Amino acid sequence: MSSDSSKKRKPKVIRTDGGPQEGKRGRPDTDQDAKYYSEEAEVDLRDPNKDYELYKQTCQELQRLMAEIQELKTKGNKDSTAEIEERRIQSCVHFMTLKKLNRLAHIRLKKGRDQTHEVRWLSPEHLERVSAAKQKVDAYHLQLQNLLYEVMHLQKEITKCLEFKSKHEEIELVSVEEFYVDAPPEISKAEITLTDPHQQTLSRLDWELEQRKRLAEKYKESLANKEKILKEIEVKKEYLSNLQPRLNSIMQASLPVQEYLSMPFDQVHKQYETARHLPPPLYVLFVQASAYGQACDKKLAVAIEGNVEEAKALCKPPEDSQDDESDSDAEEEQTTKRRRPTLGVQLDDKRKEMLKRHPLSVTVDLKCKDSSMLLLTFYYLMNLNVMTVKAKVTAATEMTMPISAGDLLSPDSLLSCLYPGDHGKRTPNPANQFQFDKVGILTLNDYVTELGHPYVWVQKLGGLHFPKDQPQNFVVADNSLSASHMERTMKLLKMRLESRLALHKQFASLEHGILPISSECQHLFPAKIVSRLVKWTVLTYEDYLELPYTRDVVDAGLAEDTHLYYMALIERGTAKLQAAVVLNPGYSSMPPIFSLSLNWKGEKTNSNDDNIRAMESEVSVYYKELYGPKPGYQLLTNQLQRLCVVLDVYLETETHDNSVEGPKEFPQEKMCLRLVRGPSRMKPFKFNYPQGFFSHR
Repeated sequence: MSSDSSKKRKPKVIRTDGGPQEGKRGRPDTDQDAKYYSEEAEVDLRDPNKDYELYKQTCQELQRLMAEIQELKTKGNKDSTAEIEERRIQSCVHFMTLKKLNRLAHIRLKKGRDQTHEVRWLSPEHLERVSAAKQKVDAYHLQLQNLLYEVMHLQKEITKCLEFKSKHEEIELVSVEEFYVDAPPEISKAEITLTDPHQQTLSRLDWELEQRKRLAEKYKESLANKEKILKEIEVKKEYLSNLQPRLNSIMQASLPVQEYLSMPFDQVHKQYETARHLPPPLYVLFVQASAYGQACDKKLAVAIEGNVEEAKALCKPPEDSQDDESDSDAEEEQTTKRRRPTLGVQLDDKRKEMLKRHPLSVTVDLKCKDSSMLLLTFYYLMNLNVMTVKAKVTAATEMTMPISAGDLLSPDSLLSCLYPGDHGKRTPNPANQFQFDKVGILTLNDYVTELGHPYVWVQKLGGLHFPKDQPQNFVVADNSLSASHMERTMKLLKMRLESRLALHKQFASLEHGILPISSECQHLFPAKIVSRLVKWTVLTYEDYLELPYTRDVVDAGLAEDTHLYYMALIERGTAKLQAAVVLNPGYSSMPPIFSLSLNWKGEKTNSNDDNIRAMESEVSVYYKELYGPKPGYQLLTNQLQRLCVVLDVYLETETHDNSVEGPKEFPQEKMCLRLVRGPSRMKPFKFNYPQGFFSHR
């Protein structure tokens, strides 16, 4: 290295103390130079490790002082000004210490570089050693570069291996448990595959290929059997077509025999003979239901049950029983002399007599398309002049009983509000209240479990009509009234049974976090939905009223004690959406109503977030878009699925805080025309099919 270059190179000092720099004409500050050279001599006397420890202590003290100043400013006391000023002075002292340590570090760095380059005074042997050391350093550096290149190459290869996708991943294989149970030992090879995942996958693929070969053979056999059966059917059709004219001639010839023996009408005659002893309302119901079954519903079965002899005894004239009554009166006088009944016993006897049912009842069996059956038993309370009904459901197949479906098929709620407001808890006859007051009965609702529910539509099916302005103490059964309500009521009963059975099946899946979306409704939702249902439970009416975010529904009169209440929990990441659901008894003609509460960065409801109100509208107001195929029994499941979709949209369109390190918690996966709109920052919740994007309403 030449002496000229060493003379020209001057030490570069990084100024950290805020002192004066060189002037405009290049004149250095002489005081600063003196300070620098004094510190250059001081470097040799100081221990770098101790300076490092001093640096850490100074930084800790600065942090402590800054925290104390922040705390004093937060309190806002007027007396803390002096304390803040004192801590500022201490902080300045520490800053000076840091500046000095910075200067010393730069001086040490400069000296190290100078010692590396200043080799003029070294002997030839020392120069040779230095050059050898440099060559060794260069060799190590080159070796390091080679190793780094190999590491980068290996990382690329590892990434390729991790991203590799084989064709077998697209094949839906049977589970490992089923594989080891069903596969033969020569394919499963349990002693090898249990410890080797690769061999296990190969064996499962071999078993899949074997199964598909068997299915292909079975398919060919089925096609051959199909052709054979079709030929047999054609032969039988030809035989039956030739047989039909002969049967018609036989039927025509047997008509006089049928009329003479009355064989086809024997059972009908017996029922009509028994129907003579029915009370007028039950008789009207029996006649009109039988007529409706013959004309409109061949599967409708109407029957009469009960003790016919007791019914005949009720129809006996009072003259025939006068002697018996005198004998019974004498016996009662003798018993009263022995024991006088208490007032409570007398009232109980009067209540039982007042609530006495007719010995005969009418049963109506309604069969649905899936062979499920609704058995209705109609009773007549003779002294109250009202009709009651009990219901029982018989499913076509054995159903699992989900916990949340306990009230769906119960007799108390199955027929409730078949017509709006008809809950069957009070008697429709105004005269009954006067009768109840005499025997101490508060309401008929206390006895509906035993007697049945006195719905208004039941009275109309029996031809009973009770004007509100005048009580009715005598039986008047109107056939025209029953006929006018029969068809609509039977259809409503079938719809009620089918909707409850559909809900029963849906609840069995909802309790396991599964949303059973039918193939006809798949187009209503995007292909990928991240949010999922994690909980579905029953909610009592009292608990629903206590929820703060259901107040609007309650105030609007849309939540009554006759409705069914449930709570759904939908999650995605750290966001949890609670949905309180009001299920109207008239589902699905009356849609469920949802009230939402989102727990994410605080609690958000319809009262403090307009987008939550918009999410409620998507499922509760625009429910007609989610009906699916008629009659829309999948509406509840579709609403919950739409709720998962709008929660995804809500979270994915939220702005990401750039100050937080790491990836975005909810990356945007839905295609939206505009993320927000308007001063209220409304989000695009409407899904457009088949384009697959979301837009604002």
